[in-house]
Amino acid sequence: MKKTIQTLAMAAIAVVSMTSCEDDDAPQIINQEEVITTVTYTLTNAADTTDTVILRSVDADGEGPNAPVKTVSGTLTAGASYNGEVRFENELESPAENITLEVIEEGDEHEVFYNSTVSGVSISKTDVDVNGNPIGVTSTLSTGAAGTGSLSIVLRHEPTKPNNGTLSDAGGETDVQVTFNVTVQ
Repeated sequence: MKKTIQTLAMAAIAVVSMTSCEDDDAPQIINQEEVITTVTYTLTNAADTTDTVILRSVDADGEGPNAPVKTVSGTLTAGASYNGEVRFENELESPAENITLEVIEEGDEHEVFYNSTVSGVSISKTDVDVNGNPIGVTSTLSTGAAGTGSLSIVLRHEPTKPNNGTLSDAGGETDVQVTFNVTVQ
């Protein structure tokens, strides 16, 4: 009888041990935030494809201490409409990782927001996710009269969708945010 009780006690301990270890041994899925070192916004005039303006921000050390290097290849034409496409990359990888593909694939979890302080500049998103909500990888930028100001691009992860098109309504977390000085002539 004593041996039977010992055997049952050992079996109970073994079952509890196996059950309690299962959760610890299960792989944990961690969705790490992507590193985005480079943002390139290419604008091509819809009426004159030779009129292309490229806005590019390169943060060569990722989240390191050095500020990003920002370039704007030219000026926007007043009274024009441009087809825009933004590209997000991690150039710390070799070859560079195209994060844009993930943004498109997980479009229901991402949205690109544009904001310009240049009077008469408006930007409309032209692509949508599986639910019909805007993503913003492709866009149309329209210019008004000549002027100068800034143009900001913000990639948000897990924004509220649908939203009213503003960052404050969208919520979520900012994956990357860059601001360029632009001129319309």
